Amino acid sequence: QVQLVESGGGLVQNGGSLRLSCAASRSILSVFNAYVMGWFRQAPGKEREFVASIARIETSYSDSVKGRATISRDPAKATMYLQTNNLKPEDTAVYYCAARRPGKPNTAAGYSYWGQGTQVTVSS
Repeated sequence: QVQLVESGGGLVQNGGSLRLSCAASRSILSVFNAYVMGWFRQAPGKEREFVASIARIETSYSDSVKGRATISRDPAKATMYLQTNNLKPEDTAVYYCAARRPGKPNTAAGYSYWGQGTQVTVSS
């Protein structure tokens, strides 16, 4: 079973930058080769939404963060990252890392493993 732990959240000012990390506690191959890794976020009163994902050779971003976010991974460290620049108040949410099998949709229902989340707050 894949276990994921997010870190790097916190308070940042409007227009600032932040990098989130997601560390896997199980097999590097199972996380970074057999699975697609993704980031989701959930703001108070809203549903969990897709942010970005990374497969073996492709990345995908939601329109909300396109041009501002970069997803990457380091298989040697079994860690995935989400770098987001020009943060906005609407980016405030709990951010979750997750893993899914290839072929599943980039929706919450498509992902099988989840971290506990890390809070990101962007001041107005």
